[in-house]
Amino acid sequence: MTAPSMADFMLLMHDDADRSAVDDTGWNAYLATLRAAGVFQGGSSIGGGLCVRKLGSPAALAAQLTGFIRITAADLADAQRWLAGNPVFEAGGTIEIRELPRD
Repeated sequence: MTAPSMADFMLLMHDDADRSAVDDTGWNAYLATLRAAGVFQGGSSIGGGLCVRKLGSPAALAAQLTGFIRITAADLADAQRWLAGNPVFEAGGTIEIRELPRD
């Protein structure tokens, strides 16, 4: 029997959680859980920037994105289960889950 192939996913944190409810100390515990499970592939906060385009006007900068975490998971549903314990998610904020296809 072949082991299921794992895919890469990006968890994009939006800036719409109640800031007073985001437990900054919870990040250490959450990231430790991901590391212990072997699914953590990296992450960072996201600072300011700009959108550029050679011709015409670019789309507006997605200012609501504040950070990302890269994980491996069997599928989208498996990636979603790794939201438990995420301080932004637990505080009622939005987490956007995107698959990173290997193309």
